[in-house]
Amino acid sequence: MFRKGLFILAHQCGDTSFYPAYKKLVRNQWKPYAELKRDQEKQLRHLIEFSYENVPYYRNLFKNLGLLPGDIRTVEDLEKLPILTKDIIKEHWEEFKPANLSSMKYYNRATGGSTGTPMQYRISKHDRFLSGAILYRGWGYGGFELGDRMVMLAGSSLGIGTGSSLTTKIHEIARNLRKLSSFDMGEREMREYARVLNSFRPRFIRGYASSIYFFARWLEENQISVPSPEGVFTTAEKLFPHMRETIGDVFDCDVYDNYGLNDGGISAYECSEHAGLHIDTERSIMEVVDGDGLAVDSGEGQILATSLHNYAMPFIRYSTGDIGTLLDSQCVCGRGSLLLGDVVGREKEFLITPQGQYVHGAALFNLIFHTLENADFPDIVNRIKEFQIIQKEADKLNIIFACDEILPDNVLDFIQSAIQKRFVGWHVDFQFVDAIDRTRGGKYKFIINEVSHA
Repeated sequence: MFRKGLFILAHQCGDTSFYPAYKKLVRNQWKPYAELKRDQEKQLRHLIEFSYENVPYYRNLFKNLGLLPGDIRTVEDLEKLPILTKDIIKEHWEEFKPANLSSMKYYNRATGGSTGTPMQYRISKHDRFLSGAILYRGWGYGGFELGDRMVMLAGSSLGIGTGSSLTTKIHEIARNLRKLSSFDMGEREMREYARVLNSFRPRFIRGYASSIYFFARWLEENQISVPSPEGVFTTAEKLFPHMRETIGDVFDCDVYDNYGLNDGGISAYECSEHAGLHIDTERSIMEVVDGDGLAVDSGEGQILATSLHNYAMPFIRYSTGDIGTLLDSQCVCGRGSLLLGDVVGREKEFLITPQGQYVHGAALFNLIFHTLENADFPDIVNRIKEFQIIQKEADKLNIIFACDEILPDNVLDFIQSAIQKRFVGWHVDFQFVDAIDRTRGGKYKFIINEVSHA
């Protein structure tokens, strides 16, 4: 109880509405979707009215379209508005400042730049703490309770590697967690991370999917055991099936994926049924739209975000750059929210064939590893720690393998032949390194597409 009380107090000091909001959110998860949608649309109308009255960009947009705030009352009405892109925000930066911005409490933030150059944005203080409350509810789908011991293995997007050591220590004590950096994951650091897990004995582990997977493989290869947590929460990167399987086996627990981004405020969390990610409704509206910007009832499309509480910088129909699948089923767990299926990934995670066909990097992963496993040298797979695909030209791929030793020529010939049979016109070059470079935020980029029309 002491740990839970300290955890709540730390958040209440930042925003007194945190704990009441959290308790309401926990109750909300069992509401039917129709009721959640009504509450969502009530907040949407407030946000639209505010944006029209206070934000020059939206006032001009509405006037140019011949619309009034009363024309946007439901989620479906959002289709009357165009999609908002990062380029539009950068071009009209001053117009996105609310007239009463000086009276607001907010934070300046920047996106990680994984789809290009970083973009500056603002997030209101209330919206930031609401995002934390939603995060903890989402972890609760996997059994988390406020104050539970947690180890985080990630980079700057989760606040690791930033701030002073004193600030970090206070944060760790107040929230009962330990922060481990994904920037440095050499032999010495990994042994220290294993020591932390054995001494701290966290109930949960959270972090970048690739970092936890990399650490799990290291533990397995070095036959080092750590206490099994109750669950592992992955975030910020695509969790591939082989990652989920390895992480679950090594840590002997369930793995829960989640999806979200702060600039648009959308989020979705996986529960113990593992039937999809429950889409949150209280902080934002998530749309999955087709090529014409029209919402789909189910199936794949571009993910758009409309923030409902970030009055410091409202995002309305904001393009996340992600491609996802909306499911037409409901989870048997009893939660009423809609379900997000596979988040295929960012548009920049797609490769382009010489014929102009878009191919997600996951297709290359499956092709390479499934063919190796089914061929005469399945042991090769275990020698590949990580790999990365870089495309600088439409007809050329550079595949980088992180291995302890160079793969035999007959294996490389086999991989190249398999790719060229499936995707005509791609020439493949191979490179071998000790480790794949991370981004400045500590993330692992599986695909780097530098083709200009991607």
